[in-house]
Amino acid sequence: MALKTILHLSDLPNLDHVPEIYSTCFSKGLDLNRASSFRIPKFMVIGHRGHGMNILQSSDSRMKAIKENSILSFNSAAKFPLDFIEFDVQVTKDDCPVIFHDDFILTEENGTIFEKKVTELCLAEFLCYGPQKETGKEGKCLYRKTKDGKFVKWNVETDDSLCTLQDAFQKVEPSLGFNIELKFDDFAVYQQDHLLHILQVILQVVFEFARDRPIIFSTFQPDAAQLVRKLQNNYPVYFLTEGGASIYYDVRRNSLGEAMKVCLEGGLQGIVSEIKGVFKDPGAVPKIKDSNLSLLTYGKLNNVPEAVHMQYLMGIDGVIVDFVEEISQTVDVMIKPAKEMTTEGKGESEANSKLQFSQKELSFLLKLIPELIQF
Repeated sequence: MALKTILHLSDLPNLDHVPEIYSTCFSKGLDLNRASSFRIPKFMVIGHRGHGMNILQSSDSRMKAIKENSILSFNSAAKFPLDFIEFDVQVTKDDCPVIFHDDFILTEENGTIFEKKVTELCLAEFLCYGPQKETGKEGKCLYRKTKDGKFVKWNVETDDSLCTLQDAFQKVEPSLGFNIELKFDDFAVYQQDHLLHILQVILQVVFEFARDRPIIFSTFQPDAAQLVRKLQNNYPVYFLTEGGASIYYDVRRNSLGEAMKVCLEGGLQGIVSEIKGVFKDPGAVPKIKDSNLSLLTYGKLNNVPEAVHMQYLMGIDGVIVDFVEEISQTVDVMIKPAKEMTTEGKGESEANSKLQFSQKELSFLLKLIPELIQF
């Protein structure tokens, strides 16, 4: 497996001198005071790229229903009892934060596929791809590269235009929280000045348009995670990790234990892990919780109701999912009634009311799961 290069924070000069330029209020019940232990108030369901990511080669129609990372996808997700939607933000070369997952954007001209890096486009160029807002105007046909190297048209049942971060703040249901993934190239080396500039551009839009909307920042880039925490204290910052599913040159990305170190060193509020990493190492969960860190997960297994329920029993704080309708219903049926029983004073502790396995059975499952999970 190829090693991927990330610049370590220790190689960057004068990070301690970066001013905390944004401060004060946050709302919606999320306590950011690290001294009093940051806690998510309930088990959260978060829509992945809105209503769910697109897998164009999938036989499951749900993976091709609505264009991911679009205003339509976000507002479609808002129809369900979700707490947040997750989406990816990059910054164009003329300093506009846009929402797009892939590092490169692809189109076809005269039978040839052309790709351009999103961060090397200006905003006007970026918005020329895909459906256009202006009636009668045609955009460049979008393609996507599959994991096996094939190029496929980005065809979905219900398409929508590309959008900016400002668009999302202005056009998406205001009560829906945003999990903003700060997207960086896994293969690039970033200087501190460049990271600082990118993060300040994004923060400027957030602080101008967020108002009372709940916000969570997350990123796989450990230096960016610690830097965005240094730049502001309004919103929680989570470090994204694959939990060992891939091996990177930067060891901070290679395990849940390393992710904990990044969070504790940088004063971050939590970890977002690929669920296979957690199931492979379930003993990490109590260590993370004992460190007063929150733990969320992502991954295909989060589209399986039983896997989501298992995570609730393990004490995980929330899941990022593609099948927002099915999993939000699962949470309503399997999880929320247990909490209601506790609040209604029916004599059961929260721990007992939510357990549908005996402690012995749960212990057995936690030992069995790592044997079943193969990276």
